[in-house]
Amino acid sequence: MGGGGGGGVWVDRFLVSISHWIHFIPLNPTRTRVSTHWDRRCDPPPPRVQGSGESATEVLTTSQLSSNRPRPQEYGFINSCLQSLVVDRFGLEVWDQISSAPGVQDTFMTYTVYDDVLTLDLVKEVCSLLDVPADTVLKLFGEHFFSFCKQAGYDTMLRTLGGTLVEFIGNLDALHSYLALSYQEMNAPSFRVETAEDGTMLLHYYSDRKGLHHIVPGIIEAVAKDFFDIKVNMTVLSQSEEDERTGKKEHVVFRVKLINQPNEMRDKRMSLPVQKNGWDLIREVVLSEKGSFQGTFTPCYPDKLWIEEKAFCNAFPFHIVFDRNLKVRQTGVNLQKFIPGLLTEDATMDQYFAIIHPQVTFTIESIRKFINSQFILKSYKDTSSPMKLRGQMLWMDSFDCMLYLCSPKLRSLQELQDVGLHLADLAQHDVTRDLVLLNQQRLAEMELTNQLERKKEELRILSRYLEAEKQKTEMLLYAMLPRHIANQLKDGQSVEAGEFEICTILFSDVVTFTNICAACEPIHIVHMLNSMYSKFDRLTNIHDIYKVETIGDAYMVVGGVPVPTPTHANRVANFALGMRIAAREVTNPVTGKPIQIRVGLHTGPVLAGVVGQKMPRYCLFGDTVNTASRMESHGLPDYIHLSTTTYNALKDGGFHIQERGQIEVKGKGHMTTYFLLGNPLVSDDAIMGQNQGMDDIYNQSTNVLYCGTFILLFINLSHKQKHQIFNNGHIFNPLNAKFVM
Repeated sequence: MGGGGGGGVWVDRFLVSISHWIHFIPLNPTRTRVSTHWDRRCDPPPPRVQGSGESATEVLTTSQLSSNRPRPQEYGFINSCLQSLVVDRFGLEVWDQISSAPGVQDTFMTYTVYDDVLTLDLVKEVCSLLDVPADTVLKLFGEHFFSFCKQAGYDTMLRTLGGTLVEFIGNLDALHSYLALSYQEMNAPSFRVETAEDGTMLLHYYSDRKGLHHIVPGIIEAVAKDFFDIKVNMTVLSQSEEDERTGKKEHVVFRVKLINQPNEMRDKRMSLPVQKNGWDLIREVVLSEKGSFQGTFTPCYPDKLWIEEKAFCNAFPFHIVFDRNLKVRQTGVNLQKFIPGLLTEDATMDQYFAIIHPQVTFTIESIRKFINSQFILKSYKDTSSPMKLRGQMLWMDSFDCMLYLCSPKLRSLQELQDVGLHLADLAQHDVTRDLVLLNQQRLAEMELTNQLERKKEELRILSRYLEAEKQKTEMLLYAMLPRHIANQLKDGQSVEAGEFEICTILFSDVVTFTNICAACEPIHIVHMLNSMYSKFDRLTNIHDIYKVETIGDAYMVVGGVPVPTPTHANRVANFALGMRIAAREVTNPVTGKPIQIRVGLHTGPVLAGVVGQKMPRYCLFGDTVNTASRMESHGLPDYIHLSTTTYNALKDGGFHIQERGQIEVKGKGHMTTYFLLGNPLVSDDAIMGQNQGMDDIYNQSTNVLYCGTFILLFINLSHKQKHQIFNNGHIFNPLNAKFVM
């Protein structure tokens, strides 16, 4: 339990949990059901009842939606408990599926009031996704809510609600009434307990909501087992509707039957020494009554009442005594001062007061049904702030009258002033004095806590947006630089330029691009290049090569940089074939025909590194870049032009290559070049990434390359070396050209 001012908030959160135990939402799953994810730790779900064709959840929701009353609301604590139930019993994946449904959110704030529709959607998704009946889910929720409160640290306070199960349930209405001081949106149910002659308990449950009574057995059975070490079985005896002042109220009567009573354990606990301190002593007192519904204490009453009438009216300045006809017989002194009409001879209770809680008609019979409840009355005083009284009803058989011991219902010092009262008007023993002062501080703390939760939720949303923007930034950075280079720059590391002994570079451009630009609008050029480059970019991912840059209509890629690979030439060659196919799908905005491109490839060493700080770029340097550019510029439309080094890298790879012969290359002199015509081993669909993955093809090419290298080197070995390989079990690694064990 927290110390200082935080204790009030802690108590409030506990009371919120109690007030919502029986306050949940009926269900109506209508979606197509999927596979069941019922937790094996739980009992298996009962079979679905076949009858009129409607599921239990559909009947529940039909009755709920038929009501014309305003929709009730729930605090976020209930939705958080339902989330905890799904995650603990069925797994986080199931909750993710539920929260991803339209209109369902996945985070809730404790003190925020949520519409019942949101909770209804959550429960509906649970039933629909898990294919579980509504009554099973509601009972399971009741059991889990009790554990949820204990895990939150409320078990000590729960144990002090009553020494027996009857006392425990009897105190729930009082807690609901007290909680209404701080949580005005709460619409709590009510309970009434009767004990039959056979020892069974009859539990009367009243609620404005229909179809939620299955939660009650889940909570009561869990409380009985955990706190009182007894096992009870609850069955529904009757279910009806009663016309109360605010409309129809569901009335369900449960028979609570005791299954086992551990007398030996009870006798053993009652014989324990009483030298205990603090909560240990309270626990022993509570445990001494375990195994029964009620305790065995018998009170002793005096022969006569040793108090004067005047002293009683002064000691309880706000009490009222009225008879069976509601005629006022006696009132406290301060109540007479603020409501003088009560002094008239024929004054009746219903002339001056209305019952606010519980919502019953103002008759003796209705009041006696809820005699264990805390009653709240509101005066008909003609002011903007009528007085509200809160207290206990006591029936006096000898006088045939009802005694209402009460005090003003106040939440803050402001309300005290609004009704025209002062602290001096309250009796010295009346805890309302302390309640007003403490609640004033607690309301401020609750508002601060609520603000903190709202800020926390805002921060969570902003963090999500920040993460999304961060991913966009990383994607943009990865589009400009190789991934491992970009990660080094993000970490603040310097990136040194590196030499690559072998790689294959490709250049391409659009034939007659200058003429196209002169003959049409710039926007048409942009659309043409965007369409073409989008197709090319997709091919770079398929063949796992790096796009260096684009300048105008020029497109440059490299294989084997920045990650070396033995299949760099094969990858770039297949990419070039794919470029040619993709270019035929792009229309020339001037002629309306497919565009044509020139492609040039060259293989050799390069120096690669990051250049620039404001807009860093990963650039390639060396004569290999110049030669590859020359292959493109000296090529022919719709042809893939190869240098000799690229031809040597591809000639054993199954490609269809035609020799062009010697040509004069600017700055290079005479060079023997080749045309790449196709790849008979790979279909066009595979090159375009439409069926077989190119990674499998390149892996096969790598294995063939390794085997070919091994065979060539093995042939050149001496007879003695070959004999040692087979006799000693050596393995040859063609990547580093040496033998390893």
